[in-house]
Amino acid sequence: MPEILTAPLTVSFPFTRSLGPVQSAFLTGLRERTVLGVRTTDGRVLVPPVEYDPVTAEEIRDLAEVAPTGTVTTWAWNPAPRDNQPLRTPFAWVLVRLDGADTALLHVLDAPGPHAVRTGMRVRIRWAPERTGAITDIGCFEPYEGEERGGPAAPHDGVFDAPVTGIVTPARLNYTYTPGRAMSRHLAALAEHRITGERCPSCRKVHVPPRGVCPTCGVPTTEQTEVGPHGTVTTFCVVNIKAKGADIDVPYVYAHIALDGADLALHARIGGIPYDEVRMGMRVAPVWTGDARHPDHFRPTGEPDAAYDTYKELL
Repeated sequence: MPEILTAPLTVSFPFTRSLGPVQSAFLTGLRERTVLGVRTTDGRVLVPPVEYDPVTAEEIRDLAEVAPTGTVTTWAWNPAPRDNQPLRTPFAWVLVRLDGADTALLHVLDAPGPHAVRTGMRVRIRWAPERTGAITDIGCFEPYEGEERGGPAAPHDGVFDAPVTGIVTPARLNYTYTPGRAMSRHLAALAEHRITGERCPSCRKVHVPPRGVCPTCGVPTTEQTEVGPHGTVTTFCVVNIKAKGADIDVPYVYAHIALDGADLALHARIGGIPYDEVRMGMRVAPVWTGDARHPDHFRPTGEPDAAYDTYKELL
């Protein structure tokens, strides 16, 4: 029985968005401690605002200012805050209908414990000390003893000095990956400088890397077979943008490689050759460095190029 492998993984990237007039006014307003909503064609005030009426799909730009106080409509307690969440201590996720609004805003409530949170409780905004024009300008909500403010939301022209026109939001997902039986066996073989796949009992194709099931027939695969290590470049791309944290000079080449004996191409970096000399049909072999559990890259073997007909089905 192979070792059961696990590894912590993080997927992250910056999400960049240009703002239209409604979102620009909303975020700039937060910077100025002003909460704006947008009025729909039937008179409701939506906070946070949207650019199109959710009922009629018409464009809407009629801005209205609502109060910084409101009522919790529902909540959930978060006992263990994660990295980059609004508060470092346990808090409640809350939906708050601000006074003057007809919809609820999702944010966090600073409370000593779940016993101090309830649906219907009154809260108010605690503004962040430094504000830049983002939803985080609302540092959090806090309990508030005042009554609900009556009256409709006040019209607002949405005009501010130095309006915010774009935002960059870091998207991040932390998770623990468990590769499973098939991939664990494959990774164990890679640590021994061997490349393995699994053969489908129905179509007899060998898939690398294995997934424990044939992607064509949908049946389980258990028969392990060794492939390569030599293979053929079927197609490739030249990378001109340096990845954050990657110690690889640009430009470099990533390629699909059909390993000898495999019926599915895998992708890997090509090294040991100038990027503009990589070509379809080029024969390559893996290069391991140090005690790495997988090849660092593939390099040319010096063999004659493979004929197109030998790899055309694996493009």
